[in-house]
Amino acid sequence: RVAQTSAFKAIFTGENCSGKYHPEMLEGLTCFLIFQLGGEVLVKAIGLPVPGPVAGLILLALSVRLWPRLRTRIGDSADSLLAHLSLLFVPAGVGVVLYFRELLAQGWALLAVLLISTWAGLAVTALVAQALTKDASKQMGAADDV
Repeated sequence: RVAQTSAFKAIFTGENCSGKYHPEMLEGLTCFLIFQLGGEVLVKAIGLPVPGPVAGLILLALSVRLWPRLRTRIGDSADSLLAHLSLLFVPAGVGVVLYFRELLAQGWALLAVLLISTWAGLAVTALVAQALTKDASKQMGAADDV
């Protein structure tokens, strides 16, 4: 409980365990949210087939590349979020515990779906790779004839 409270303080209030306030933490989190909002707006405006947060992350990566100073501004916030990333898995664990009986009852069906979908994904990937390899070798053969 203490670790979660201190993590909450560090991530969301900008205050660390010693009680010192860090406005750069809030500034970094605000920056992340602005880029996420920008990604959402971009996706809705253009109709991209990508989730808004992914577009926002791409915008953030490009911005950090273009303006290296931005990296230093958001670095502490990113480090703090990464340090407490394991807290994001708590809801998934609670879901497993909460629906454990249902998971046991439907376990074989879930296992079958996972295996079939994994096999299908691998098969499609192999077929696409094979088709691309044949196409590339035909192009290489045509280039050698010239």
